Amino acid sequence: MSIKSIATAALGLLFSVSLIAAPKVKVGIEVLRDRGFEGLQGKKIGLVTNPSGVDSQLNSTIDILNSAPGVELKALFAPEHGVRGDAYAGDKVDNAVDPKTGVKVYSIFGKYRKPSPEMLEGLDVMVYDIQDIGSRSYTFISTLGLIMRACAEKGIEVMVLDRPNPLGGNKIEGSYVEDGCYSFVSEFKIPYIYGLTVGELALLLNEEGLNCGEKGNEEPLSCKLTVVPMEGWNRKMTYDKTGLPWILPSPNIPSEKSALYYPTSGILGEFQGYLNIGVGYTLPFQVFAAEWMDADALKAELDSYNLPGIEFRVIHFKPFWGADASKLIHGVQFYFSDWEAAEPTLVNFYVMQAVGKLYPERNPFNLSKARNDMFDKVCGSTHIREAFSKDLKVEEIAEYWRKDNEAFKLLSKKYYLYK
Repeated sequence: MSIKSIATAALGLLFSVSLIAAPKVKVGIEVLRDRGFEGLQGKKIGLVTNPSGVDSQLNSTIDILNSAPGVELKALFAPEHGVRGDAYAGDKVDNAVDPKTGVKVYSIFGKYRKPSPEMLEGLDVMVYDIQDIGSRSYTFISTLGLIMRACAEKGIEVMVLDRPNPLGGNKIEGSYVEDGCYSFVSEFKIPYIYGLTVGELALLLNEEGLNCGEKGNEEPLSCKLTVVPMEGWNRKMTYDKTGLPWILPSPNIPSEKSALYYPTSGILGEFQGYLNIGVGYTLPFQVFAAEWMDADALKAELDSYNLPGIEFRVIHFKPFWGADASKLIHGVQFYFSDWEAAEPTLVNFYVMQAVGKLYPERNPFNLSKARNDMFDKVCGSTHIREAFSKDLKVEEIAEYWRKDNEAFKLLSKKYYLYK
């Protein structure tokens, strides 16, 4: 064999080993399988999942449970994007039959966001397995809460197969949701970044009476709840430290880093037509740009704030689709130099402050008044807009935005499954 052939074979072997190397973390579906599907044997089950519900070898939880001995997969429940990921962001999901398994699929992102009693008929256990991204406005945790309510009403057990919080388990940011601002993007009285895995969050909601329905005005309901914990995860782990493959839970979260970017720009991104945040380009949630922007001036202004743990660079690009498609736009791309030190949610407001100083006529609350209500819902408060919108000064809201962090940290520690 030639030296070139030997080298090629060696590289191929190394590549193969890297693909099958055991991850540091074992997710809930793998732990459940190792336990012989304990708790599901002899049961008729429903499953809420999407393409992110896989084991470390990329086998779908749908297929794993469908072939599990002694387990009857009776129904699938499709959140936003569908169980197989074939619906785009915001698109209505319809009832269907899963072509691979023949199992009935019920939509819970269309006419119903909470399963109807008829959908739950005959089920013994509802299983939930979706990769969360750690931000309150990301709708899959709202789906979890509504599933738990529906099952509580029918006396059906809920089993959550736990997965990592890609932001880690220590970061908490943002004030609690307040009366009048509960919605599908702010369903629970929790901070915007809540520092819990989805299993820990389910325990907290269930025990603390926070599961009060999509509008926050119903009596809290508790269900019979089981969480199948992970093995090997700890609170300091962001997703890139887990060794697990990342399966995008929605189209604009293509990598584990996207979960870090989402809370950094997504709040500002509610103002359509204000700044491009990279959706429609290759950097979703990682840029702030506009056709009229002086990119160097924006970077200089943001650099002057000395924000901890984050760096900015000038960028110019043409989005592929959306309102700015084919336009050359200018702005900044950001990077985290120290995730633990950074306050990503406040970056949204600092960028609005910087743009307001450079372009006083570009106040988003005046230019996009129709979006103010959605901004309130995402922030979970009308106070943030009322205090911030006039002068666009972060100092007017920073203390309020941080006011619930320590209380929630103390509360949530009761439900930690991991150190």
